[in-house]
Amino acid sequence: MQKLMVLFKAESRWQLVVIFIVFAVTGSVAVIVSGPVLDFFMINKESLSPWVFWPLRVLIIFPIYQLLLIIIGTLAGQFRYFWEFEKKFLRRFGIRLS
Repeated sequence: MQKLMVLFKAESRWQLVVIFIVFAVTGSVAVIVSGPVLDFFMINKESLSPWVFWPLRVLIIFPIYQLLLIIIGTLAGQFRYFWEFEKKFLRRFGIRLS
């Protein structure tokens, strides 16, 4: 447990549990929300080849996940943790936030 706390930079076991729950809920919600987003743009399995549809769906899930991570993390009382996580993640793509 200590190794996980160090890896995730959690201050307590409770915060580590909350972090794991936020990641799990965010992933599930992002996959669920991506369906209606694709429907809105009239993108579905029937109109596109699976070789195009699935990579496109993953590309759409990515920004949805990033946004939801901040929202759900904030609702869980961990805005600061997830904002720092998000900034670090985006820096890897060359995007700098203050």
